[in-house]
Amino acid sequence: MNLRPLYDRIVVKRIENDTEKSIGGLFIPDTAKEKPQEGEVFAVGKGKRLEDGTLTQLDVKPGDRILFGKYSGSEIKLDNTEYLIMREDEVLGILESK
Repeated sequence: MNLRPLYDRIVVKRIENDTEKSIGGLFIPDTAKEKPQEGEVFAVGKGKRLEDGTLTQLDVKPGDRILFGKYSGSEIKLDNTEYLIMREDEVLGILESK
């Protein structure tokens, strides 16, 4: 199923970290884990509409790795995969590889 967000919204899939244990070696159950605040952009809308009616392009694009706030976006589930839909304003930064 394809999903195209509207205007300045983006579709993000969380990137899970593989850390199952705490520093002390204790296993952390799924219910106690914090959800990652890093994700990969899968789809973007056409852009943000300004007050004068012009459309500006978004800074993020599909494939970008981003950081976002803990309570950002709305969770959805498509084809047994969880995604977030959020506004570009909720993105804290784009991670760039060296």
